[in-house]
Amino acid sequence: MDKTIKLRADIEIGVCPTHVKFVGGLVPGDDGKLPRDENGELFAVAEMRRLIKRSAVKIDSVQISQFNGADADDLAEMYEQLQGFGLIVKIILMVGGANPMDPADEDAVVAQLVEGVNTAKKFGVTEVGSTSLEEWLSGAPRKEGADFDAAVEQIIKVHKRVYDEAGIENSDLTVWQFEFLRGTEFTTFTDLGRVWKVAKGLNAILEKKFFKLLVDAAHCGDSALSIPENEALIEQIAESGELGMFHASALTTRGCLSTDDGWIGALLTACAKTGKLTEVIVELFHHEDEALAALREAVSGHGTDTLDGRSYTDAVVDGLENVSRRINNLVARGILPEKK
Repeated sequence: MDKTIKLRADIEIGVCPTHVKFVGGLVPGDDGKLPRDENGELFAVAEMRRLIKRSAVKIDSVQISQFNGADADDLAEMYEQLQGFGLIVKIILMVGGANPMDPADEDAVVAQLVEGVNTAKKFGVTEVGSTSLEEWLSGAPRKEGADFDAAVEQIIKVHKRVYDEAGIENSDLTVWQFEFLRGTEFTTFTDLGRVWKVAKGLNAILEKKFFKLLVDAAHCGDSALSIPENEALIEQIAESGELGMFHASALTTRGCLSTDDGWIGALLTACAKTGKLTEVIVELFHHEDEALAALREAVSGHGTDTLDGRSYTDAVVDGLENVSRRINNLVARGILPEKK
């Protein structure tokens, strides 16, 4: 369609297409093959094609969850087709069945992350992200005090090994973005302040700001910190040079952005005020995704159907328009500079 919204700020707008579902959409089968739709097209590719056609604003990027063991030909097809759409591809490195905080799992975590980094390098991807801080839905006790400090040191050790063993120093990778998750999903790294300790420690060793923090409005909203506390942390993180991309995603439901209760607007504005905001990603999850069944059982309100009669493509298109209008009005209000 003719792009009726012209973005006024020099900011990338993208989509994390988790709404196509992990199981049946993004996760490879037992044979490593990636799921395809009824037309034989990879789900992520087909959905991004639809979104590009229908979005009122130009989509600059796509952030894809990378599962190790996926068929090499399918991966090449997916990344090459997405890049063929003119999209900047960013990869989320997925880790499963191992705990980054546990020294006993160190080799397993490193191996998974190195494989993901090597895939990124193979396809010329320059930005990766991960939640490689602890094991998802482990139910482990929350670490505090000396136990927390030890966990931070172990995670730093793991990621420094990956940095070295994957040859990141001599690659085209420019940033690795850490994302914390809400309580229940995680038990220890559940707010910006906690994960910042990991990024700061790694960057001190590297003597550059390679590791940054992804600010996800949903996870911040579901954390124990208030909006003002998150705003203060965002300002400090930006001053340190460690502020990464922003995820426009609704707390608890993880559905339509209209269920957000103000967190996206507040934290997007906080990031914009720092002058360091460069990327915004719209992210929704499917309320019937089999991969998230345990989370729906554990968290009241997660998995609510927020579509109000629309498709998920419709809801993401609405989200792209919502975020783009917010960015343009931040320019109008003098909070973001006008794109030259």
